[in-house]
Amino acid sequence: MYLGVDIGTSGVKAVLVSETGAVVATAARELALSHPAPLWSEQDPDAWVDAAIGAVDVLAQHHPREVTQVRGIGLSGQMHGATLLGADGRPLRPAILWNDGRSHAECIELERRCPSLHAIAGNLAMPGFTAPKLLWVARHEPHIFERVAKVLLPKAYVRYRLTGEMAEDMSDAAGTLWLDVGRRSWSAELLKATGLDLHHMPRLVEGSNASAMLASEFAQRWGMAKDVVVAGGAGDNAASAIGLGAIAPGDAFLSLGTSGVVFRVTDRFAPAPASAVHAFCHALPGLWHQMGVMLSAAASLAWLAGVMETPTAALLAPLGERVEGPSPVKFLPYLDGERTPHNDAAASGAFVGLRAATGRSQIVQAVLEGVAFAARDNLAALSAAGGAIAELDLVGGGSRSPLWAQICADVLGIAVHRVEEGEVGAALGAARLGRLAATGDDPAQVCTRPRRLASFVPRASAVSAYDEAYRRWRELYPALKESL
Repeated sequence: MYLGVDIGTSGVKAVLVSETGAVVATAARELALSHPAPLWSEQDPDAWVDAAIGAVDVLAQHHPREVTQVRGIGLSGQMHGATLLGADGRPLRPAILWNDGRSHAECIELERRCPSLHAIAGNLAMPGFTAPKLLWVARHEPHIFERVAKVLLPKAYVRYRLTGEMAEDMSDAAGTLWLDVGRRSWSAELLKATGLDLHHMPRLVEGSNASAMLASEFAQRWGMAKDVVVAGGAGDNAASAIGLGAIAPGDAFLSLGTSGVVFRVTDRFAPAPASAVHAFCHALPGLWHQMGVMLSAAASLAWLAGVMETPTAALLAPLGERVEGPSPVKFLPYLDGERTPHNDAAASGAFVGLRAATGRSQIVQAVLEGVAFAARDNLAALSAAGGAIAELDLVGGGSRSPLWAQICADVLGIAVHRVEEGEVGAALGAARLGRLAATGDDPAQVCTRPRRLASFVPRASAVSAYDEAYRRWRELYPALKESL
């Protein structure tokens, strides 16, 4: 048995996976977000730990025999979160998350300090990344900055609490702007630009290699053996790729989670910062990936459900499984700013085209289409950076909706496939990395593709209408930028 734990933004998921690769059981715990000021997004690091322990507790309670057989554990997690630890190993402040936009000025300063940033890190300086957050802390909370002994990412903090070891995998480390992504090593030059050095960083390990052993107190708590291996793991999207079997150059998928991602595997470091495409290490040695990232995908629909005080399923039900054409309402899904292609943390969401006759279903449809249009922006950026993408597997919470899948196919103009276990992809990928670390198995034999549940192909009757709707939608951001 193998255990995968995914430290998400809205919750923690744990999944038990058998020797045959089947998902035996899952458990989840919710997490709360804090927004103490405009553009700020924070979480209590200890809440991740409590949620992770609680999720595994549930598995141990309901599946004790299977849990005792666990040989390897993998961790995946939300990327970029700045978890600042003092000399005693305790957090100095709440973690500053991936969707926090406060450090725009510090991004400009970082690029000024380090002209070689793009070449080394392979990415633009964006407020979501970790390094600008540390410049912000140094400027606005110097009493905190001077006490920082280590900077960990979310899953690395959970690993530290479960094992006593501070380590980070290459895929997550690539999202800090401190990694020499091509060489897969910390960059002293980039660290110096933020007033840090190598001593502030955890040691690096490949995602499929062992990083530590589970601490005896947790092995006893869950009835596991004393030699359970904890893998390096992966950032959430790289872990999802492992869960999808996306381990060959050209493999690609679309994630509709809290954030949204178009992801493509590459066999080399292939940066394209001019179009705000991310270039990161993959979770397996010798592989990298490109990503286009939108900051509010399924989160946009969840926001609308909250505003309308209506469950998401009830919002979607009146629309059925397909619509005949675009909504007359347009939605910009920039509730937390946007990365690809705009790199604008201050971008705002907007509805355009509302009239007295506008109904709820047209607004709901506009949100689904707005996210799909943003995904098309991402697809175009990746295509320009490395060639066309012919089809995409679909994962994340948004993958549950056949309606959304069909809208994505019609908007993107390519086939989209819903896959088995698409909602636990990151946790499944983490479990697979746990297996690789424990057994040394061949990744090609472990990281197999899931069964496709349904395929959605572009409908000729809808594609041309969505092409025109996308053209008009793209005019909104530049038109509204100065007024929002």
